[in-house]
Amino acid sequence: MIKALIIDDEQVAVNVMNLMIERYLPEIKSVKFTTNPDKALQLINEYKPDIVFLDIEMPYKNGFELLKLLSEISFDIVFTTAFDKYAIQAIKFSALDYLLKPIDAIELRETFNRYLKKKLMNQNKDAAVRNLLFNMQQQNPTNRKLALPTTSGLQFFLPENIIRCEGMGNYTKFFFSNYHCLTTSKTIKEYEELLIPHKFIRVHKSHLINAEFVSGYTSQTNNIILKDGIIIEVSRRRKKEVMEELGTYISGLKN
Repeated sequence: MIKALIIDDEQVAVNVMNLMIERYLPEIKSVKFTTNPDKALQLINEYKPDIVFLDIEMPYKNGFELLKLLSEISFDIVFTTAFDKYAIQAIKFSALDYLLKPIDAIELRETFNRYLKKKLMNQNKDAAVRNLLFNMQQQNPTNRKLALPTTSGLQFFLPENIIRCEGMGNYTKFFFSNYHCLTTSKTIKEYEELLIPHKFIRVHKSHLINAEFVSGYTSQTNNIILKDGIIIEVSRRRKKEVMEELGTYISGLKN
């Protein structure tokens, strides 16, 4: 039996979420809710929910502050929020889920499907949330650690240590500066959105590279040469855009 807990300071929002769970998530057999963050701590300890729908913007104690008070997190979290670009980016970076208010029924169902998938993979929930809280504390976004879900669980990396990503259908292979690599079950498009602010450039439909690891460009073959010796083809339709972006990061790029 899947148990859910709704934490939101607005009673109307609680009522709406409760109704949507009842209508669209029949797998959830038990739901409790509260508008009081302090009572939420008590409910978490006593009720032991499997999944918590947690509002971020609450007076007196927001969602992140509430999580900091927990010694261990054994449940999955779906954050609910009005648009907060900084928080949303940090949530995505930590491989956690969120729903934008007003909540859409299709997005709710898709989010719950991801929860069911993660449940089967038995990922470390506490590590994911601790990484999120760490990322939220960083004044400089480049210090955030990217959470990568793998078959052996979540692993966390600074973007500066990633050389490139290679898309393989619904999977993405990451290559790191210490010469190891790993594969995650997300598309390269999803990682492009997260990594573009960290000097990454989409040079081909299958390749996302870190500009810091580019050593040269060969115009005759339209290839980028990386510092680890790997050669990556630049898509012809992306060539102009790629060269402009590389020029903003690298001076004196060798042709």
